[in-house]
Amino acid sequence: MNLKLIIRVLGFLIFGEGIALLLSLLVSLIYGDSDLPAFIITSAIALITGGILLLLTKKAVKDTGKRDDFIIVSFSWIIFSLFGCLPYIISGSIPNFTDAFFETISGFTTTGASVLTDIEALPYGILFWRSFTQWLGGIGIIVLSLAILPVFGIGDTHLFMTESTWITPDKISPKIRQTAKTLWLIYIAFTLFETVLLWTGGMTFFDAINHSFTTMGTGGFSTKQDSIAYWDSSFIQYVIIVFMFFGGTNFILFYILLKGKFKAILKYEEFKFYSFFILGFTLLVFAGLLTTTAFGIEKSFRDSLFQVISIITTTGFATADYLSWTPILTILIFILFFFGGCTGSTSGGIKIMRIVLLLKNSYYELRRMIHPNAIIPVKFNKQPVDTKIITNILAFFTFYFLFFAFSTVVFTFFESDIATSMGAVASSLGNVGPGLGKVGPVENFAHIAPAGKWFLSFLMLLGRLEFFTILILFSPSFWKD
Repeated sequence: MNLKLIIRVLGFLIFGEGIALLLSLLVSLIYGDSDLPAFIITSAIALITGGILLLLTKKAVKDTGKRDDFIIVSFSWIIFSLFGCLPYIISGSIPNFTDAFFETISGFTTTGASVLTDIEALPYGILFWRSFTQWLGGIGIIVLSLAILPVFGIGDTHLFMTESTWITPDKISPKIRQTAKTLWLIYIAFTLFETVLLWTGGMTFFDAINHSFTTMGTGGFSTKQDSIAYWDSSFIQYVIIVFMFFGGTNFILFYILLKGKFKAILKYEEFKFYSFFILGFTLLVFAGLLTTTAFGIEKSFRDSLFQVISIITTTGFATADYLSWTPILTILIFILFFFGGCTGSTSGGIKIMRIVLLLKNSYYELRRMIHPNAIIPVKFNKQPVDTKIITNILAFFTFYFLFFAFSTVVFTFFESDIATSMGAVASSLGNVGPGLGKVGPVENFAHIAPAGKWFLSFLMLLGRLEFFTILILFSPSFWKD
């Protein structure tokens, strides 16, 4: 294990967070808010700490293995959250450390679960930092770092693959550093474009940039307690619908689109299923709302489409309380907690590609039983899928649902209501945000016991890093030479 280089990389990330905090400091300075000292102190702490770690490890050997990469990825999210929660504590916006850490890791993992009961009372700098954590966490702190990390000798795909299990072989560029840069340029362009549209649609510029951050990051934090329902504007809601859809799409496809390869996108199987699932669930919910409410056609369709895309992309914005709908519609929404967007997107969840390959493998297994001597490979985009990938997916599903069931049972010790426990666990594992019961779309997580919040924080991290990255750290063999 190259401990010096691990510390050096983490020091670099801490230093980078200190620079990111300066943006919130600037916002606080512009609005003249009371949270300015909190950002000055936190940024100074991060910059000094990161700088010291970089100086102490300047002679580190520039070489890492997979074990080092797993450690860097896992601990970077934790360290970012530890430093990132300081502005909440120092400013007094969230004075309790447990609550501040919960809100911060919920931001960086783009979960969107919140303990705040009066969001509008927060200073502008804090609101900006809260949204900015989701924007940074959306495309991945590690992806951002990979544009610069080759200077530390980390220039291969290990770290990139560790941060998010991309089981697709597609690459934007054979060089991972160039890939990271391209992804971020696309990400920034979409963020700016959405900001302009929301500003034009009636939001203030501050609200527009914050909601663009949390839409593209598929995080769901809002500057308003009522979330997007605060704005009674179909234009704003449809704009956010479009960009939530973009956030849940594999960003490689946007690069392909820029090169003019339109037909290639239409042939991409995961995108087709992603669109099909959204359309199918929207029509089911739409039909249910039409027959059980008096909303009208356009309102019913918009609420259906918004909630379906918000949940399947794990954004977590709300324009309606799906818990007030008929039970069958609430169940349909809850099923979406276990979907997620495409691989290579900013979404959490299981991911559409895994679901598609699992369904295909199940279907082909039936065919193999009928024709035991036939060789019937699972194909994706008309290409055979390696059996190792299928095995990985089966293991992932097994771990995911066993952990969901086990964690739900554990969480009943903190919250006796089974619906609330199931909703909180599914939401945290899938990085969705709202859940069921007492943590539904019009509620929050403030009432959860401190131990319960730490447990959910662990589940958020586990879900964001897709299980194996975290679970492997608990294996004794991982730490042996």
